[in-house]
Amino acid sequence: MATTDAAAADADLARVLEVLAFQAQACAPVSPLYARVLEVAADDARAGGACAEVLIGRSEEPFGSVLALRFLAAVHRVVLDGRSPELAAFYPSAGGTERGDPAHAFRTTIQRHCAEVARRTGDRLQTNEVGRSAVLVGGYAEVARRTRLPLRVLEVGASGGLNLRWDHFAYVTDRGVSGDPDSPVRFSGVWDGPPPELPPTFDVAERAGCDPNPIDATTPDGRLTLMSFVWADQCDRFALLDGAIEVARRVPAVVDRSGAADWVASRLRSATPDVATVVVHSIVFQYLSTDERARLSATIEAAGRQATGRAPLAWLRMEPDGERAELRLTTWPDGEERVLATAGYHGQPIWWAGS
Repeated sequence: MATTDAAAADADLARVLEVLAFQAQACAPVSPLYARVLEVAADDARAGGACAEVLIGRSEEPFGSVLALRFLAAVHRVVLDGRSPELAAFYPSAGGTERGDPAHAFRTTIQRHCAEVARRTGDRLQTNEVGRSAVLVGGYAEVARRTRLPLRVLEVGASGGLNLRWDHFAYVTDRGVSGDPDSPVRFSGVWDGPPPELPPTFDVAERAGCDPNPIDATTPDGRLTLMSFVWADQCDRFALLDGAIEVARRVPAVVDRSGAADWVASRLRSATPDVATVVVHSIVFQYLSTDERARLSATIEAAGRQATGRAPLAWLRMEPDGERAELRLTTWPDGEERVLATAGYHGQPIWWAGS
C-alpha cells in the first residue's frame, strides 16, 4: 500500500510540475516575472515546500482549468491587498520597481498565506480581458454590415460583463475612430497589417451575459478580484481594465448567474425580429465540460436553422487555435462560417483576415 501511495504522490507531483512548466513557457515571452515565479513554485513543490501544500492534490483537474494561473492570481490578490510588501516590491501592479530575483519574497508570501492561497486557487478563473474587444469588434462590424440591423449581444462566460460594453470603447484605425472617441478604453496600433473596416458607431439594441459566478466589477472587491487575474507585470492590461470599469459604471449590462447552454437556450427559445442576435464568447470553451460544449453548440445551431433575414443569428467566438486564438464567425440564415482573424490570447496583436 505504501508503495502504491508513493507512486500516486509521485505522479501527482509530476503532473503539477508539467502544468507549471507549460505555463512558465507560455508566460516567458510576455511576462518574465510570472515565468520566473512559476519556476520558483516548481522548485518549491519539488522540495516539498508550501507550494506543494497548495498545488499537490489538484492534478486531476482538467488541463484547461489553468491551475497555474489561478494559483498566480491567488498570490497576486494578497499582494494587491497590501499584505506582502516584500513581493509587492517586484510586482509593477502594486507599484514595485525591483528588478532582482523575486524567489525569496515569493516563497515567503506562500508560506505566510498558504491557507488563503490554497483556498483561492480553487476559485474559477475570472478574466475580463478587455483587449479581446479589439478582436471581437471586427466580427460585430461584419454582422452589422451584412444585416444592416441593430445588434442584440448575448455573451457566454461574461464574468464582470466589461466586454459587453465594447461599443463604448474607442478603436483607432487609419480611417478614423470607431465607437466612443472620448472613451477611457482606447485601442490603437493593435492590428498587424490592415485593420477591419469599422463604422463610426454601432447600434446595440440589447446587451446581456451569463456566468456561473458573475462579478460586479464596479465594487472594490470585484475590481480587486479582476485585477488579481491580470498578470502583475502587464501594466497596459491594468489600464484597460480600469478604463472598462469606468465605462461599466455608466453603461448598464446584466450578467445572469447561469450555465452557458441553459442560458443561451432560454435566450434563443424564440426569434427576436428586427435585430441581429449575436451569441459571443472569448476563451470560454476550455472551461466548459464536454457535455456543456456539445449542448451549447447544438442549441446555437438549432436556433440558426430557424433564423430568417428579419431575425438573423450570428455566432462569434474567439477560442484557442494553437499558439494564437482564432476569431470565427457563423451567420444564419445562410449558415456561412469563416475565420475572420487570429490574435494573441489577450487580444494583441491581431492579424485580420477579413470576410
